Amino acid sequence: MRTGSIFLLTVVLMAIFGIGLFAGWQYAGGRAATPTTTRSTTSSGSSNVTVSSTLPQTQQETAIEKIKPSVVELDVTTNQGQQLGSGVIIDKNGDIITNNHVVDGAQTIKVVLYDGRSMTAQLVGTAAQDDLAVVHVQPFAKMVVATIGDSTKLTVGQNVLAVGNPLGITETVTSGIVSALNRSVTESTNVTINNAIQTDAAINPGNSGGALINEQGELIGIPTLTAINTESNTPANGVGFAIPSSLVKTALSQIIQQPAQ
Repeated sequence: MRTGSIFLLTVVLMAIFGIGLFAGWQYAGGRAATPTTTRSTTSSGSSNVTVSSTLPQTQQETAIEKIKPSVVELDVTTNQGQQLGSGVIIDKNGDIITNNHVVDGAQTIKVVLYDGRSMTAQLVGTAAQDDLAVVHVQPFAKMVVATIGDSTKLTVGQNVLAVGNPLGITETVTSGIVSALNRSVTESTNVTINNAIQTDAAINPGNSGGALINEQGELIGIPTLTAINTESNTPANGVGFAIPSSLVKTALSQIIQQPAQ
């Protein structure tokens, strides 16, 4: 009996000791697993401390900042009045790509730059069959040239951004996706654009000739027109079209070598 009592007491003591070890291990392990945190601070004087925290830009924001300085507004005077559109600076010579219908019949062309400065532009040439044209301004300080991407690598569902001056509201960005590829669309001037990019990024009057870009900030299309709802004879929401950059590249090589018209 005495021996049994001693054995039972020994088992109880071992259990208590074991529980104590386990709890201590858990506590130590918990402390070791707690991550340490640091903050970047700057101090001014002996007592004032300011915590500095800068959130990284998203990929879209970076893409927009890359393309925006190269997108311009075009104010065009014709015999019929004023026309408004957009354009994109595409080389260091000051050449700007836009739609032919934006500058068609132009008597004067004023370019409004990203920073608000205005310049007079001259028509270089056109590819009317593709609804493309090039105008020229004198190169200026801090001029930013757009990077032309490869529209043949686009996929349906890919995110895109349209940058331009819809309704004269400068430097407006709308977002969407590539809704379809290789569309054949006919404009009111009976010009047919082949291999057009369809997008649901909002395209309104004044966007014509601007930039459709990918998330790397590369120019992959020139927004040109919006589909018309034949029942109401109004623009169809979310059904816009852009001339692909593959066609833009081909037209540029032809236009820039043309004499001004």
